[in-house]
Amino acid sequence: MKKRIFISTGEVSGDLHGGMLINALKSQALGMGLEVEIVALGGEKMAEAGARLLGNTTGIGSVGLLESLPFVWPTLQMQGRAKNYLKENPPDLVVLIDYMGPNLGIGHFVRKQLPHIPVIYYIAPQDWVWSASPIVPRDTMRIVEMTDKLLAIFPGEADYFTNKGASVKWVGHPLVDRMKSSPKREEARAALGIAPEQLAIAIVPASRRQELKYMMPIAFEAARELQSQLLGNGNKGDKGDKGDKGAILPHSPLFWIPLSLESYRGAIERAIEDYGLNATIVAGKTNEVLAAADLAIAKSGTVNLELALLDVPQVVFYRVSPLTYAIGKLLSFSIPFMSPPNLVVMREIVPELLQERATSENIVKESLELLFNQNRRKELLAHYREMRELLGDVGVCDRAAREILQTEA
Repeated sequence: MKKRIFISTGEVSGDLHGGMLINALKSQALGMGLEVEIVALGGEKMAEAGARLLGNTTGIGSVGLLESLPFVWPTLQMQGRAKNYLKENPPDLVVLIDYMGPNLGIGHFVRKQLPHIPVIYYIAPQDWVWSASPIVPRDTMRIVEMTDKLLAIFPGEADYFTNKGASVKWVGHPLVDRMKSSPKREEARAALGIAPEQLAIAIVPASRRQELKYMMPIAFEAARELQSQLLGNGNKGDKGDKGDKGAILPHSPLFWIPLSLESYRGAIERAIEDYGLNATIVAGKTNEVLAAADLAIAKSGTVNLELALLDVPQVVFYRVSPLTYAIGKLLSFSIPFMSPPNLVVMREIVPELLQERATSENIVKESLELLFNQNRRKELLAHYREMRELLGDVGVCDRAAREILQTEA
């Protein structure tokens, strides 16, 4: 028996989760005596896992109002292609992964035009973050109405959508599966050629094109100042008890930048030269770069959770255009937190610098604190352990795959 599944997602993180899910679907289908055929909107990781791509959506994601404008037409083209395919080749199931705007459009289309096809949302848009507000976001009810099953990755997400009337199954966070195979710090450093005593700082400035403009300069300016202080002034802050990562030496740090998309390499290389950083770009070894780090300066996103699961202290920052921010304030748009580690426990366990607080000065201050205040580092690692307990057990993707394959029209 064959099951034909259409999967829709976008951006680098969606492609990562999509690839993991496809591998799990194939494995679980084999055990159930099924054959799966998968067509998708996604990226290279999904294609490598065996999906036939209708279009690559990893490079057309954005956050913000003005930031989204350049991607409106490419997104509409992708949606049109997907809708035409669905009409002409109705699948047995449709699975939506994150990618809020486009997937709401595709889900609504399937519910109206192909109502017999079950729609499953895996990693739903984070409307649940606004759950403290008395106003239910409009998109919440659209998600509830168009989905037959919602596979939640956060406990708060499961509770929120259940209370709004959705059929919900909490499966846990897929990064728990991904990170189980991550290298240990010593292994990662050996793979990258980093000496045990060398101070290594990971910089994760961009997985979207807009982030090269709004966030890379902030991160690189902070890195330049850290490089100057650590080289010229030696250790700052608490020089007492050394943490598990060993002594931090007063010499120039090495900055490591995992490359999310090859198309970003040129811009990052030019910025490294302009800011005079002792930095290395690494493609295809993101886990090694993160695992090897003493500290990470990272934009808000999935990478924050990866770093937390690797026990790497981090400073999180994010900015959108001033106009987008002003419009958001005018509309009383607010969220309690943006980075996933803070969202899991619903309090600030990692420093989170958003918009006007996202300055190089603040990043440097928080970075030095996490590097040299051992009490602060130990406290953060304890918070990471607490967060980890709320993410579910290993086997997340297999649980999600079984839920999908057991869904009948």
